[in-house]
Amino acid sequence: MELLFDTANLDEIKKYSQYYPITGVTSNPSILKAEGNVDLYGTLREIRNVISMEKSLHVQVLAEDADGMLKEAEAVLKNVDDKVFIKIPTTEEGLKAMMMLKSKGIGVTATAIYTKIQGFMAIMAGADFIAPYCNRMENLDVDFEETIADFRQMIDENQSSCKILAASFKNIRQVNRAFTVGAHAATVQPMLMHSSFEMAAVKKAVDDFKADWVAVRGDVSLTDL
Repeated sequence: MELLFDTANLDEIKKYSQYYPITGVTSNPSILKAEGNVDLYGTLREIRNVISMEKSLHVQVLAEDADGMLKEAEAVLKNVDDKVFIKIPTTEEGLKAMMMLKSKGIGVTATAIYTKIQGFMAIMAGADFIAPYCNRMENLDVDFEETIADFRQMIDENQSSCKILAASFKNIRQVNRAFTVGAHAATVQPMLMHSSFEMAAVKKAVDDFKADWVAVRGDVSLTDL
């Protein structure tokens, strides 16, 4: 399993990557909007410096036609680095762009996936990652668990190297469900991960352990023994 952070906030990436074993960072225009009118390429280069070349960085294009997507992809690769995975919306023009990019050996993440046929076509087009939008699918009464399971079956049966990068989560239960049914990876907002570990029951268990220790040995740590 792989965990990626779905953010362009440098402070969050620096802070929470100390706690979570992330394998990369994803972004899109909406995520970047949350950071304000920042220096786009400067911010992306800083993110790369934080996560290192060993982890994956995914950056989305804005163009709606294949030629425009290709040009924007080349701009990203030139201004950030040549290891960036280019996020391409899974439209007809997007599929065309995916095949063009893969013919050049460029990493591709197929995004904005809501349906099985989108995912199947992106796999066939050579995408390295496919990103089903779990919460948005659920809001449209689309069973994202069944969809991910079918993607995984197709990938495994055809021995494809494509990975399912589940995205768009409202709660941690959706993340768990995505992993359980076969997603290779999930991209999650750092604060959603943080909130899932802030449960009162977890804190109470830790506090109870400490209280039991102190009751017998006083305020003495293991290093003091």
